[in-house]
Amino acid sequence: MARKFLYLIATIIFLIVAAFAAYRLFPQQIFAAAFVPSAEFVKPEAVETSAYADPKMWFSRPGITGDANPALWTPEGVEATKTPKVAIFYIHPTSYMKRALWNAPLNDKESQDRARIFLRSQASVFNGVGEIWAPRYRQAAIGAFLTTRPEAQMAFDAAYSDILAAFDEFVAEIPKDMPIIIAGHSQGGLHLTTLMRQRVVTRPLADRIVAAYVIGWPVSLTTDLLALGLPPCTDPDQANCMIGFQSFGEPAEPQLLLDAYAASVGFDGELRGQSPMLCVNPITGVLGDEAPADRNLGTLVPNEELTDGVITPALVGAKCDDRGLLLLGGEPQLGPYVLPGNNYHVYDYPLFWANLRADAERRVAAFLAR
Repeated sequence: MARKFLYLIATIIFLIVAAFAAYRLFPQQIFAAAFVPSAEFVKPEAVETSAYADPKMWFSRPGITGDANPALWTPEGVEATKTPKVAIFYIHPTSYMKRALWNAPLNDKESQDRARIFLRSQASVFNGVGEIWAPRYRQAAIGAFLTTRPEAQMAFDAAYSDILAAFDEFVAEIPKDMPIIIAGHSQGGLHLTTLMRQRVVTRPLADRIVAAYVIGWPVSLTTDLLALGLPPCTDPDQANCMIGFQSFGEPAEPQLLLDAYAASVGFDGELRGQSPMLCVNPITGVLGDEAPADRNLGTLVPNEELTDGVITPALVGAKCDDRGLLLLGGEPQLGPYVLPGNNYHVYDYPLFWANLRADAERRVAAFLAR
């Protein structure tokens, strides 16, 4: 028990790259004091869509080149496309770990540097098929996931307002007939589900969506799916569908996640309860599927700083269980950021980096062939 407690504390201390809804169920005496903002909530000044016409409001977009654009990073032996076929809108996860404010200021260097790390290991998946647009936004602090205080929802709403402004500028700037991939992780996945309900579910924009990658955020097949406007991907060559999963090593102890999920309200106004979660196996691209390690085209095994990595094929398999969790069949050694319960949330994208890249390529080809 003592070892588990120390491991829990160590995980939070060293966790610099993820935030997750399940944290709200962790013991408040340990976490709330460390992360929930103590300051009064001050609503950030609204950002107009036109603000995102400024390239400085983006981590990645056309015109930002070289090392200045972290989404252009590729591991050795892989190259970004020079002939983009689609435009990708990517929303990064939580990188603001301070408790001074409810929403991260855009001039906070520490959180902005962490966000760039995410783009290298996550958004880079998509640079083989198109140009990536990744906005800077005043994300909710990690502490917003640890409390039920109304300020937390205010912080999420403020963060989303930036995302919405960025997305509207993105749509206005890309060619009117260009196909679109939308993607996010963790807090980015949360905002992506709101964006899908407010923008993507309506025609004609919905018809331009190649795929939505809502990764690291739970989506109920029963209470949420209809509101999001896209079906789950049931075929590896299917376009205009949604991919999502949450990775757990085995033995998995996902009760914190399952309890938080069960108590949450779905998009139809009903409790999500025991409803199955969206789980599209990233190795096969098929809903509810199972695949052995030898079908994994390559895991991005990161260095200690998470700033670089090497592709290692056949490292880990994966299967979707009846609850909609993606089980890894073991405990792959990727680094120190595995969360309590054997939750590989931080590594959702890197675990299947090459397969997700191939997945995007297949779905773009299928979309263009229609």
